Amino acid sequence: MFNADVPEEDIQAAILRLDEKYQSDEYAFQVNKGGGGYQFLTKPAYQASIGIMLKQQSKKRLSTSALETLSIIAYKQPISKTEIENIRGVNCDYAVQKLLDKGLVEIRGKADTIGRPILYGTSPKFMEYFGINDLSELPTPKDFTQEVNTIGESIDADTISENIDTEPSDSSTPSPEQ
Repeated sequence: MFNADVPEEDIQAAILRLDEKYQSDEYAFQVNKGGGGYQFLTKPAYQASIGIMLKQQSKKRLSTSALETLSIIAYKQPISKTEIENIRGVNCDYAVQKLLDKGLVEIRGKADTIGRPILYGTSPKFMEYFGINDLSELPTPKDFTQEVNTIGESIDADTISENIDTEPSDSSTPSPEQ
């Protein structure tokens, strides 16, 4: 549009000056980096007041099923509904439709497999919604420790077989040979 070659350092310096300017308490907004760019967003201290003034509701939270479905799509994209359902173990039609309606997920095309199922992926609004610039900023599986995701004590197979072999049998129950 402007066909101007502006050095990146000049752009970064201008953004820094804007950020410093709008940190002042006289402004109700600030410069925020997210979604692959920069935005002017309301400062948290003013959010409730401006929300009431504009009669807006805050973002509705995602249901657990929608959040599970969205995380599968984010990590495995492009992915079909059948693959999502195989991972979750339940039907995901409603969750995928709600994510499409909210604009967090978009159709990425069709698979080259039998039936040509629709493939889903995250949208730019997903990045904005979660305040990330790139999918590489998502937590990696190594960020989740095993202890956090485990219920009860960990027992290895050898311990189980030892316990089975040493348990006393109930002599009051007739064996099949008797």
